[in-house]
Amino acid sequence: MPNQLRSIYREITPLNASDCFTFFKRIKKEFSFPLHTHEEFELNFVLNAPGAKRIVGDNVEVIDEVDLVLVGSNLPHGWFTHECSSSEIHEITIQFHRDLFDEKFLKRNQLSHVRTLLERSARGIAFTAETARAFKDRIELLTTKSGFDSVLELMSILHDLSVSGHLRSLSNASFSNDQFNYNSRRIEQAFEFMQKNYSKDISLADVAGVVNMPEVSFSRFIKKRTGRTFIESLNEIRLGHASRMLIDTTQTVAEVSFHCGFNNLSYFNRVFKKKNGCTPTEFRQNYSGAKVFI
Repeated sequence: MPNQLRSIYREITPLNASDCFTFFKRIKKEFSFPLHTHEEFELNFVLNAPGAKRIVGDNVEVIDEVDLVLVGSNLPHGWFTHECSSSEIHEITIQFHRDLFDEKFLKRNQLSHVRTLLERSARGIAFTAETARAFKDRIELLTTKSGFDSVLELMSILHDLSVSGHLRSLSNASFSNDQFNYNSRRIEQAFEFMQKNYSKDISLADVAGVVNMPEVSFSRFIKKRTGRTFIESLNEIRLGHASRMLIDTTQTVAEVSFHCGFNNLSYFNRVFKKKNGCTPTEFRQNYSGAKVFI
C-alpha cells in the first residue's frame, strides 16, 4: 500500500511450544503495553477499569467496569489507560496456541460452537458485562489449576462462552481479512464481488446480476441472511479498508474516502462516525497515540 506509515508491534509471547496455554494475572494502576499482535489467541478479562480505551482491529471503544474479549490470531489489539482513574485495575490474560484445537477435532459436532467462536474471534469478540461477571470466578480459578485439569477447564470455559449468547464482533471483516461465511454460496459470491470492487461505484443491480437474482429479491435475501441491507454490507467492507488505510498510510482522509469508494467526503465522515463512534481523523489519532512502538 502506498505511503506506508507504521508497523504494529509484533509480540513474541512467552507461551512455550510444549504448553497448551499461559496466563498473566496482574493488579496495576495503568495499562502500559503498546498496541500489538501475536500468533496466539487471547482471552482478556479486565475489572475495575471504567474509562479505559480498548482497541481491537479497527474498533475503538471506552470500556466500563468489566470487560471480557476474545482476540483472534494476528489481530491488532491493546488496552490503554485513557480516562481511567482507578488505582487497582485487575487483569487476567489467557493466551493459547492457534492450533490447540486440531482442525479435524473442531469439525466434530460437539465442537461446532467452539469452532464458530474461534472463527469469529478473527474480528475480536466482546462478551456482555453479565457474561464477564458470570465467568469471573472461573477465569480466576483457571489461574490456580495446572496440568490436565487446567486444559479441561480452559476448553470448558471456551465452550460455555461459545453458547453464552449476545456475542458481539468488534472489527470490520475486511479490516482483519476475515472470510465471509453465511452458509449461502450466493451471499458469499456477492461479498466476494463487493470485496474485490469496493473502490469502484457498485450498485444493487451490479451485485444482484452477479448472483443472477432480481434486484428486489436480492435486496430481501441479503437482509434476511446477514441482518444488513446491501448498502450497509457494502459500507462495512469499505469502512474496513478505510480503517486499515488510516492506520497504515499517510494519505489524507479525503484520499482514503475516495480510494474506498466513498465519493462524498461528508457521507464518509458520517458513516464512519456512526460505525466507529469517532471521525476518521479521531480514529487515526487514537491509533497514533496508542503506543504503537515500545
